[in-house]
Amino acid sequence: MPTLGDITALLDEWYPPQHADDWDAVGLVLGDPAHDVRRILLAVDPVTAVADEAILMDADLLVTHHPLFLKGVHGFAATDPKGRVAHRLTSNGCALFAAHTNADSPAGGVSESLALALGLEDVRPLEADPTPPLDKIVVFVPVDAAEQVRAALAAAGAGRVGDYDQASFSAPGLGRFRPLEGANPAIGEVGRPEVVEEVRIETVCPRHRRGSAVAAMVAAHPYEEPAYDVIELAPLDEPSRGSGRIGRLAAPMTLRDFAAHVDTALARTAHGVRVAGDPDQLVETVGLCGGAGDFLLDRARSAGVDVYLTSDLRHHPASELREHGAPALVDVAHWAAESTWLPVLRDRLVAALNDPGPGDTVEVRVSATNTDPWTFRV
Repeated sequence: MPTLGDITALLDEWYPPQHADDWDAVGLVLGDPAHDVRRILLAVDPVTAVADEAILMDADLLVTHHPLFLKGVHGFAATDPKGRVAHRLTSNGCALFAAHTNADSPAGGVSESLALALGLEDVRPLEADPTPPLDKIVVFVPVDAAEQVRAALAAAGAGRVGDYDQASFSAPGLGRFRPLEGANPAIGEVGRPEVVEEVRIETVCPRHRRGSAVAAMVAAHPYEEPAYDVIELAPLDEPSRGSGRIGRLAAPMTLRDFAAHVDTALARTAHGVRVAGDPDQLVETVGLCGGAGDFLLDRARSAGVDVYLTSDLRHHPASELREHGAPALVDVAHWAAESTWLPVLRDRLVAALNDPGPGDTVEVRVSATNTDPWTFRV
């Protein structure tokens, strides 16, 4: 059976904690990484009803979208709601893990799951994350020293491209120089022009590794004064990671019909589906953000979407956007939007943890508890 440590490592790979917002608290909250995990429950909120559901299931792990603790605590006695959840889970041997803002933006994350639940096509980030900043290091090295310089650069973190490392490009050429008085040349003589067969080595390097990579290259280079360039590369957009999503419907429909489609596709809540716009307006391009997404209102308008769907829209931002006349707005329950991620996560976990063939399997369930805080409306 996989251990809790195995599963948390997998979740951190899919939803890297370094992509969480600074204020967020993600990762393993409760549990021993050495313990085996046979049953997992997935939910949006770590509330008492969900904890009871996990205990009834005899779950070894509860994975939630929202964290249990966002602020520092001095204890978690069972006398308050958060402490009660922690006490019940730990008393029954159930670990707790949270993937929050780090699960919003990646492929297979919350916003993409919402887009797929609505049947959108050609889905991509509404506001793509930039790729990590990169430099290109170019250095000119005598042929017989090229390999040691390549190795030094790679050891310092240069040359990593996706799932490959030690990546570089080389081209032959001639280096020309004349050592002056006071020089101690590795090749040639003071005052005499020299021509040397050299190799041009190019490799990429994460910008935060620039200093150590250049220092390693200089230390490995046989010349007193190596010739090299450091070029800052233009940032590119990540094709599959970013805030929100944009896509298109398979066929245009009126805003009224789109709202009905949303109501059918998402779990029912007392909140329902609120709409701002002309009911007869045709919509095809849809922007959305799982959870509270009013920070993307201007981005949705500039992207030219026909309708923008999110949760927790406030009066003034919504009113100001509607002054522009477009896009239409659809506001859905926060829990209903984010719960679309749970079946996606379940399928990923089942596929990753259960090899085909006979043997023990890990059971993964989506919580049946509706944790939307609103219970009715008049």
